[in-house]
This record gives sequence, structure tokens and C-alpha cells, in this order.
Amino acid sequence: MKRNLILYLATLILIVPIDFLFLGVIAKSLFTSQVGDMLGTVKPVPAVLFYLFYVAGILIFVSASAASAQTTLIYGALFGFFCYMTFEFTNMAMLKHWSWTVVVVDIAWGTFVTALASTLGLLIANWLAPRV
Repeated sequence: MKRNLILYLATLILIVPIDFLFLGVIAKSLFTSQVGDMLGTVKPVPAVLFYLFYVAGILIFVSASAASAQTTLIYGALFGFFCYMTFEFTNMAMLKHWSWTVVVVDIAWGTFVTALASTLGLLIANWLAPRV
């Protein structure tokens, strides 16, 4: 139980600032130029709920029972790919001004950030609360 809490918190503490850096600085102009008329201000409650549940999904499907950092990296990438692909293809199907550029960039980002956060979270948990 303690190990899973450490794993959860480590993954959460890693993914949130990395994602905010990407969305708020690195890719901000891309999203603004591609779908800017659809963007609004960030609503804190749905944003917080997303990260809390997404990290729970990472633990359930990727890192809590992972055999190694390598497996976590692979399955983290796959989990990120499928989650972000679902979001992006749904937006592409439903929203008038969604673009293929945003789809490709965001799926690549979700794949990368989920692989990174899940793997680093696992390494931190292994360091702070090694499996017995």
C-alpha cells in the first residue's frame, strides 16, 4: 500500500509540471494557431480530476505491477498512445476546427509524457520503497 502511494504521488508530481510546461509554453502557440477559437480558460476541477484519474490509470494498467523499467516504458507509451489517440480522434470526428496537426502532435506528446512519467515514477518508487 505504501509503495503504491509513493508510486502514485511520484508519477503525479512528475506528469503535471511536465504536461503544463508542454501545454502552457512549448506547444501553446501551436494549439492557439490551430484551434485557438475553441480554447478557453483552464477549468481547475476537470483538470485536477483528469490528472488524478489518469495517474490512477497509469498505475492500474502500467506501473503498479510492472516487472521492470523497460516494461513500464513500453506499456506507458502504449497507454499514453491509446488514451491520447482516443481523445484526439474523438475531437477530430466531432469538432469543426480540430486539425490533423494537433492530432499528431498531441498523440506523440501523450505517448512520450506517459512513458516518461510512468517510468520515472517507478524508478523513484523502487528507490524510496523497494519491493520486498
